[in-house]
Amino acid sequence: METTSKDSQSTVFTRGYVVCGLALICTFLWGSAFPCIKTGYKLFAIESSDTASQMLFAGYRFTLAGVLTLLIGWVGNRRFPIPKREIWKNIPVLGLLQTTFQYLFFYIGLSHTAGAKGSIIAASNYFLAIVLAHFIFTKKRGYSGDDRMTLKKAGGCLLGLAGIVLVNFTSNGFGGGFALNGEGLMLCSSLTAAFASVYLKSFTAKDNPFTITGWQFLFGGIILAAVGYFRGGEVHGFTIQSSALLFYMAVISSVAFSLWALLLKYNPVGRVSIYGFTNPIFGVILSGLILGEEAFTLKNFMALICVCAGIMLVNLRTSGKKKVIH
Repeated sequence: METTSKDSQSTVFTRGYVVCGLALICTFLWGSAFPCIKTGYKLFAIESSDTASQMLFAGYRFTLAGVLTLLIGWVGNRRFPIPKREIWKNIPVLGLLQTTFQYLFFYIGLSHTAGAKGSIIAASNYFLAIVLAHFIFTKKRGYSGDDRMTLKKAGGCLLGLAGIVLVNFTSNGFGGGFALNGEGLMLCSSLTAAFASVYLKSFTAKDNPFTITGWQFLFGGIILAAVGYFRGGEVHGFTIQSSALLFYMAVISSVAFSLWALLLKYNPVGRVSIYGFTNPIFGVILSGLILGEEAFTLKNFMALICVCAGIMLVNLRTSGKKKVIH
């Protein structure tokens, strides 16, 4: 009976409409995070130069997200989610990658760049994950070939990279459009996210995604909060509005990352990543609507087209023999 149940669950989460629907929920939630973080800085009076408070703010969010995720897993499975013995050693590594370092770079970088621009740059993690998946998974015994790099995928990655370059280009070159503490840290965040995505894929089949996600959030969030606190960070100004925003941001992480991990458990990285092209779209639109940024510019539009087309090309299914890059 247990085997049949697992097979049934595997079949459900590999169906096209299920993958599409759940992935779009994830990307919408992630897209809404960009204006939410910017709004949170205003509500909690956190300056762009106050990195300690930014870390503490992020730590509060992900610690709460970890608690929520574990509660969801507890209710869903009717038992408290305790990782299997062989998974425990992976939790700290994943927590540091996917939460502590990724969002340390993300929160500081986003405070020094526009939400719309940050959402486009953040999409680079999909291309980086595909490149990393090729070099990591092709070394594994029993590899299926779904994540092998091909000429089509390489072309899509280059097209997406062109969009990232375009959004950072100004009439003065890159000097006026790219800052190491802004766009540079956003790229560092994307690289860390790509490593985390591939690392997560490598062991999600061994345990429940909600269990893994909840514990890594809790671990990474506590580290972020502790470092921010001991560096003198402060988060004050808790009102109904600011508290509701913080709770929503925790829900974003809890729901989106758990669903994404669930999809990665039953599908190749590339099949899930195709829907990542909607992440910058949601990010740009919501940043323009909520923050009032000048998001709907020709340059942003052209960069979005490059990034979205690149992600779709990378994951486009073609018939016939694929040309593989070794």
